[in-house]
Amino acid sequence: MSLNLEEKKAVVAEVSAQVAEAQAIILAEYRGLEVGDLTQLRAQARKSGVYLRVLKNTLVRRAVDGTPFSGLANEMVGPLMFGISTDPVAAAKVLNDFAKSNDKFVIKAGAMPNQVMDVNAVKALATMPSREELLSKLLGTMQAPIAKFVRTLNEVPTGFVRGLAAVRDQKAA
Repeated sequence: MSLNLEEKKAVVAEVSAQVAEAQAIILAEYRGLEVGDLTQLRAQARKSGVYLRVLKNTLVRRAVDGTPFSGLANEMVGPLMFGISTDPVAAAKVLNDFAKSNDKFVIKAGAMPNQVMDVNAVKALATMPSREELLSKLLGTMQAPIAKFVRTLNEVPTGFVRGLAAVRDQKAA
């Protein structure tokens, strides 16, 4: 089904809006996958906040032209699915996890602003912790000295109460 000029302009505008806010774009070949598998992938992508579409390469080339992702245009060959996300790890993680369980789904390339990545770099990106995990680790690290200080301060009255209890038990005996 071919698109008329107005529909193509709308698709390019929609993809351009996604690319303007994107931190990562991942390209994957989906040839030979069943519809049920693609539906599962789309549901997982939606849950992770990844914009996932099958688009014509020429339309995406126009959308990324003049952006930090313009180097990715050379990799756009064949039937591709595009995963675009504002979290640099989310798109790589979703597509890499799906590729592990489906042999016909092949990650071709990826890009972060001003940097085109090969398949190995995309897989390495997928193994990194997500933004939420990193923030929780940072918060735990920041809270550790305060929590230890509070426990230390709490030991003084606790030790005093234990001493009083020991004296009381000794007098009772």
